[in-house]
Amino acid sequence: MNKRWSMPKLSLVIIAIAFLWIKTFIAYHASFNISTDNFMQDLILFINPLSFLLLIFGVGLLFKKEKTRNNYVIITSFVLTTILFANMVFYRFFNDFITLPVLFQTNNFGDLGGSAMENIYMTDALYFIDVLILIVLAKYKPSFMVFKEPTKLNRRAYFLVAIATFFLNLGLAETERPQLLTRTFDREMLVKNIGTYNYHIYDVYLQSKQSAQRALADSDALVDVNNYVQANKADVNNDLHGIGEGKNLIVVKLESMQNFVINNEMNGEVITPFLNTLTEDENTIYMDNFYHQTEQGKTSDSEFLLDNSLYPLGRGAVFFTHSGNEYNTLTDSLNEAGYYTNAMHANNKSFWNRDIVYDNFGYDRYYSLTDYTVGEGQAVNWGMKDIPFFEQSVEHMKEMEQPFYSKMITLTNHHPFYLDEEDKFINEFDSNSGTLNRYFQTVRYQDEAIKEFFTNLKEAGLYEDSVIVMYGDHYGISENHNAAMAQYLEQEEITAFDTAQLQRVPMFIHIPGEDIGETNSKIAGQIDLKPTIQNIMGIEGSNSIQFGQDIFSEENDNTAILRDGRVISEDLVYAGETCWDKESGEPVEKESCQPLIDKATEELAFNDEIIYGDLLRFYDTESGRLLEDTAVTEE
Repeated sequence: MNKRWSMPKLSLVIIAIAFLWIKTFIAYHASFNISTDNFMQDLILFINPLSFLLLIFGVGLLFKKEKTRNNYVIITSFVLTTILFANMVFYRFFNDFITLPVLFQTNNFGDLGGSAMENIYMTDALYFIDVLILIVLAKYKPSFMVFKEPTKLNRRAYFLVAIATFFLNLGLAETERPQLLTRTFDREMLVKNIGTYNYHIYDVYLQSKQSAQRALADSDALVDVNNYVQANKADVNNDLHGIGEGKNLIVVKLESMQNFVINNEMNGEVITPFLNTLTEDENTIYMDNFYHQTEQGKTSDSEFLLDNSLYPLGRGAVFFTHSGNEYNTLTDSLNEAGYYTNAMHANNKSFWNRDIVYDNFGYDRYYSLTDYTVGEGQAVNWGMKDIPFFEQSVEHMKEMEQPFYSKMITLTNHHPFYLDEEDKFINEFDSNSGTLNRYFQTVRYQDEAIKEFFTNLKEAGLYEDSVIVMYGDHYGISENHNAAMAQYLEQEEITAFDTAQLQRVPMFIHIPGEDIGETNSKIAGQIDLKPTIQNIMGIEGSNSIQFGQDIFSEENDNTAILRDGRVISEDLVYAGETCWDKESGEPVEKESCQPLIDKATEELAFNDEIIYGDLLRFYDTESGRLLEDTAVTEE
């Protein structure tokens, strides 16, 4: 008589793996918007959570006691779900995945609370339901489950399957994307191929490896970097050299302002009326192809770029991870030229570790939140509204010894872009994205604040003798709002090419009394600010190791490399692993972009060697020569 077939009993481990596997795959599409181009990529995306889940939950099989085994499975499921959830929230705002250095930026978390809460949805609670189900199953032990300790043979078979799955995943990923693990700046590519959890393990490995780089570095590591920098150096523009010499220098960071709002309207309402007038002002150079090059450090990254003409890191924020490095800053060069150097930002002084970094960069003074009086109705986000901030900042400037250099950071136009009713100069947009809808209003407020700032400078008698540089620090609207952005731009979709173009931020150089007015369409980025400003102010900086070039130099290579590996040139754009024709916005053969890709890869690698190895301690800016190791005194 044949035995009746019955379904094999399931263990709590297998059920926990199935739950997490399914919801991770759902998150890939629903929260991370990871797209695939072919069946192989679909297969890799589907299996990539499995190898890690098999291994991590498999540890529970080593416990002999049933209660210990069950507790391990439940706790592990909760922890991994929390990691997945944290990445989802982080991605909704930054369009990126969490890295280990970001987790060490704990003193920022309190100030980021409003932005974080804006990206947590009620439906997110569904991701934790399986943990409750596991608790119920462990308590009531239904008949379709088995809870006894597995045999040694079963354990061995289990781990063999887990290891085989891992190498299958890695092999398929390496076939689909050769040299995958060397593209550490492309976190989405890593997650897409090796999975969220394996990515975090790899991130820990990278952090450990990079922490050792400084201790092992010596001056020899700087030879190739220095040779590359010298070979790519561009002479400055002689027509603009020293045009601002002896004048005050005011650099204004326009929080979250992207270039698409300039000379544009929203439902018939002008978005930036004052900045629009500057684009046609005879004393102003307006750059309409100027790109931000920030990464996870956002505003602090834009500050790092300004002061050093070096790229930020692909992981974390340099302001936290390498705040004590030796740097050759714009601020130092202005100090040497006799300037009183200061930063002005009505926020907590420790936010982004600024109090430590500004001291290292050479600023004479940091005017933080304690230096401002925030009256009733003047608070916004984590500090002070822009209009009273500019008003009080000018009062500080009136007391400064001249010439002075003031770096100013605005606040109001920051995610989640909420305004008090009295500060709304235009109506909201009408898309399905509240973030984009409100963005136009805060941009309009920021424009009004800049207008009043110019008036304040004139009334204080500071305007005529100042060079004013203003630029957007990073994007305000991430790719998560592409559908709404397509609606505003009246396009069917936002392609990778469009997204790259949306990384343009406005940049203005305003010098009263100088006939320099033009709209300049050269390709440039924030890394070019330091040498450009130094040339305008008549400050020599030719011996510094830096990757930027004077924007207006005839030798400028007319290229912008973004921190994530995207590259923009006069004719081509490399984005989304696709080469695009700049004029038509249509894909072309990838080989056309290969020289750009190679340049970006090499330059970003050299940049990271400088920062991780703290290599500038081996360099003498006065002579432009490398120091001998014996001449370097370690702290």
